[in-house]
Amino acid sequence: METSVRILDAIPVTHNVRHYRLERPKGYDFTPGQATEVSIDRDDWRDRKRPFTFTSLPDADTLEFTIKSYFDHTGVTNELWSLGAGDHLILRDVWGTIQYNGPGTFIAGGAGVTPFIAIMRHLNATGKLAGNRLIASYRTEQDIILREEFEAMEGLEVLWTLTDDPKSSLMQERIDAGFLKSHVPHLNQNFYLCGPDPMVKDLRGLLDEAGADVGNVTWEK
Repeated sequence: METSVRILDAIPVTHNVRHYRLERPKGYDFTPGQATEVSIDRDDWRDRKRPFTFTSLPDADTLEFTIKSYFDHTGVTNELWSLGAGDHLILRDVWGTIQYNGPGTFIAGGAGVTPFIAIMRHLNATGKLAGNRLIASYRTEQDIILREEFEAMEGLEVLWTLTDDPKSSLMQERIDAGFLKSHVPHLNQNFYLCGPDPMVKDLRGLLDEAGADVGNVTWEK
């Protein structure tokens, strides 16, 4: 299934991240955490597909993606930055394995937080956010996605850590075995992982070695 939908607006989030709010086709449903393959409805771009996660609530009248653009190469996300209201994107079937299985710790690297946005928003809207924790790693403080929104969610514990911003007062630690031992003392819980593939692979191994039940670890397979 392919459908072309109109962009309603493009809203800045950070210096390289935007919300893209779109028309919602009738009957086009998703579960928080799911994604679809997207391409730009322009000549020479329609076959260049990239996976993006829905960040809107599942019952919203419109669709939303929260997308980081990479300006160091002429790819889809770089081209997206040139789009705005009235331009069109092509959406396809919904897919994804990151779905909510109960309270736990969400660990994200950079734009890997995006599958967690719709999940957190939905839990917040339904009063079921208590007992969840978000740990997110970014290069600098200005890279943090939706900091104010996450910090304002009642019941959600948030921990930011940075890897290359010595002037910031936020934590400056990489998420490694020592980090998990210090900041994730309880392993008998659900874990949700999303970020660069090497990071997710390392975290799965570290959680396994630390004694977490691999059956309680969710990531995009």
